[in-house]
Amino acid sequence: MIIARSPLRISLGGGGTDLPSYYEEHGGFLVAAAVDKYVFITLHKTFVPDLIVKYSELERVSGASHLKHPIIREAFAMMGMDGGSMEMTSMADIPAGTGLGSSGSFTTALLKGLHAWERNIIHPHQLAEEACTIEIDRLGEPIGKQDQFIAAYGGITSFTFHRDGRVEARKVNVSNETLYDLEDNLLLFFTGYSRSASSILLDQKTRSQKGDSEMIYNLHYIKELGNRSLVALERGNLSDYAKLMHEHWLHKRKRSSGMSNDRINGWYDLAMNHGAMGGKLIGAGGGGFLMFYAEDRARLRKAMGEAGLQEVRFRFDFEGTKILAMD
Repeated sequence: MIIARSPLRISLGGGGTDLPSYYEEHGGFLVAAAVDKYVFITLHKTFVPDLIVKYSELERVSGASHLKHPIIREAFAMMGMDGGSMEMTSMADIPAGTGLGSSGSFTTALLKGLHAWERNIIHPHQLAEEACTIEIDRLGEPIGKQDQFIAAYGGITSFTFHRDGRVEARKVNVSNETLYDLEDNLLLFFTGYSRSASSILLDQKTRSQKGDSEMIYNLHYIKELGNRSLVALERGNLSDYAKLMHEHWLHKRKRSSGMSNDRINGWYDLAMNHGAMGGKLIGAGGGGFLMFYAEDRARLRKAMGEAGLQEVRFRFDFEGTKILAMD
């Protein structure tokens, strides 16, 4: 049996500039962090000729090309595997559609497991590139490259997306004190909404490709906030970073009418009036998790709990996508 694990992620600044529709013209930059909430993939050999795949559905097929699940089907095709006499199961700590990059984590975990099955060693950069090829090139999803790269690398990492498609990864140099303060004071609250990011990201992609001046200006500004966030984090100026989070959110929700709604805006305002210094919605928008940097954690937790939002506590993951077991 092979067990592969891939972390979910939070965006710390610059999110949205990792879409090809933007960075191929202007270059992109963001800072992201992997967290200790995971997607797991298990693979093991069976005594039947079929491929058995278990996720939210159950599929039993004669070969991987017959699978309905597009990512699994394309991953087997990329690897040149038919999946005969194999059973694959996926599990996750957090449901999909909550803005923590679960699709990228799923794809990197699956590919890592399939490479282990074939006894291949794969570098995190190649793993992320293969995951992007599946989701962006082969399946045509209107998404960026952030999720696959931070899942593969782990840690707190900055990514530069060059116009020619190259991605440059760099560890963010934060002190231990800053790291512990971030882990203690960044709080995640689930809004109760799960959503597909595709419609919001498709709107961004379409408007970027058309050279929509408002969209391009917004993404330029978000990219600059990503660079300023990196400086604040590396200097340990977390009060400045919290203010940048707030500024980021004010600009992010201007990108699309589907980015937020009255309930999310109400919760955000509640948090800012009860111990939060800054915050934003994680992911493409429309639902998922609100993240805040807290000045008063107890007060913020009490207010959000009374409003019906569930907190998910986390620590950072510094291992990235890895094999947990291989028999």
